[in-house]
Amino acid sequence: MATLTVPSVLTSPRDDAMQLYKAFKGLGCDKAAVINILAHRDATQRALIQQEYKTMYSEELNKRLAKELSGNLEKAVLLWMYDPAGRDATLVRKALSGDVIEPIVATEVICSRTPSQIQYFKQLYHSMFGVYLEQDIEFQAYDDHKQLLLAYARTMRYEGPEVDRASVEHDAKALYKAGEKKLGTDEKAFIRIFSERSRAHLAAVSAAYHSMYANSLKKAVKSETSGPFEFALLTILQCAENPAKYFAKELHRAMKGVGTDDTTLIRIIVTRTEIDMQCIKAEYHKKHKKSLNDAVHSETSGEYRAFLLSLLGTAH
Repeated sequence: MATLTVPSVLTSPRDDAMQLYKAFKGLGCDKAAVINILAHRDATQRALIQQEYKTMYSEELNKRLAKELSGNLEKAVLLWMYDPAGRDATLVRKALSGDVIEPIVATEVICSRTPSQIQYFKQLYHSMFGVYLEQDIEFQAYDDHKQLLLAYARTMRYEGPEVDRASVEHDAKALYKAGEKKLGTDEKAFIRIFSERSRAHLAAVSAAYHSMYANSLKKAVKSETSGPFEFALLTILQCAENPAKYFAKELHRAMKGVGTDDTTLIRIIVTRTEIDMQCIKAEYHKKHKKSLNDAVHSETSGEYRAFLLSLLGTAH
């Protein structure tokens, strides 16, 4: 599922720390050496390297990386240095309290994660930033979008594959009644069902909705809602059905047209490398008849390109 390649014979975190220190010495930084080490170490190994580096050189490795690297390479490497939950917490905090509030980024991270991933990054959020995730959502989101994010972040949903057919049909009817059937929309019904049901259940509701009403639930959401609320519902729905397909689509969107949305490119590649990047690559290839590696190769350059391609692993 992951695309991270770790060498079969591993050097010790101490050796890695020494090699990184060596790469920083002298005129200019040996970026190839930095990439070669860090892009091939998992979250546990990266944490150990950071500890060793601080012990040996009385300096935070991340601070040194920020000094030695720049631009998109710096952004990508620094984001990679976190473990997945710490990274999610950092991304959401920045999106909700940075110079520019980015509700879409916070929404993507929250609504595409499993309940256990959310619970873990919520705990880290509080220990890292001294505030609860819900407090930041209350402060920065509005109306139905806010209610949905709060409900989604608070609810422990079932993560297994079983579904109850009767309640699936019941929910499909409730959503039809709350949306397409009436004038206006009963947003509360959408919030309740989308925040309380498991992924397997929601995917089954989507299939039932389509067979009962000859229209897709996705289209119904698009016609009945708008803005960040619509984006949140669609993210939840698409990740219930096929998270890899969702991220493949977002990556394509980041690279199509003139210019590249590097922030999105970095965020998705870095956050999914250790989770489901093989599946995302397969979905991307299926849809666009072109490998994700080739797409990234043509949209990026230099060491930044080398780092992202190292995370993506061999081309498929």
